[in-house]
Amino acid sequence: MGFHRLKYKKKTSQDMIDLSTQFMNVMATRRSVREFSDEDIPDKVLENIIRTAMSAPSGANKEPWQFSVVKDKTVKKKIRKAAEAEEKKFYKERATEEWLKDLNKFETDWRKPFLEEAPALIVVFRQSYDNSGSLKRKNYYVGESVGIASGFLITAIHNAGLVSLTHTPSPMGFLEKILKRPTNEKAFLLIPVGYPEPNTQVPMLKKRRYKNTVRIY
Repeated sequence: MGFHRLKYKKKTSQDMIDLSTQFMNVMATRRSVREFSDEDIPDKVLENIIRTAMSAPSGANKEPWQFSVVKDKTVKKKIRKAAEAEEKKFYKERATEEWLKDLNKFETDWRKPFLEEAPALIVVFRQSYDNSGSLKRKNYYVGESVGIASGFLITAIHNAGLVSLTHTPSPMGFLEKILKRPTNEKAFLLIPVGYPEPNTQVPMLKKRRYKNTVRIY
């Protein structure tokens, strides 16, 4: 493997404050969106977004992830149909009263039209082991690694001027079947990506205050 020298240029304290403040303010405007325009996204933008996610750290640099981009209308329709079947069961049978009460403020139900309306769906898969060679090799810290990569992905989507939703219909085994993924891959996140529909509404949310969230020792 070998090593090479780190490319690093130290910034002044003021530069770091300015950059971190600017980035914090950009990310504070990120919202989960369920109303998408059908306007196409440039392929290069999608590629750059995913390349950013691929730059995330992972256990032993195993990169235990796979990203599937779905733009085909027929495939999106299949995904929506399968997701809504699971969501119906969730809302009618699986969710507790407390859970449903917590969801009420978002005015959501089993219907998921955004899975067809968004111009692209990015499906993140976690790879429990590597079967790319002749031997089956273990991956390490798979959940943590894929979670970090997904954070990079969501951040890159927002930075590019697009909106998204972290959708997690449960269970998500239908994604592995529809997209014909190998047995070492399990769906981790289903993320519609695109531009918001004009006049899109989002809930008025309140985030916890810094002093109630952070402890410095």
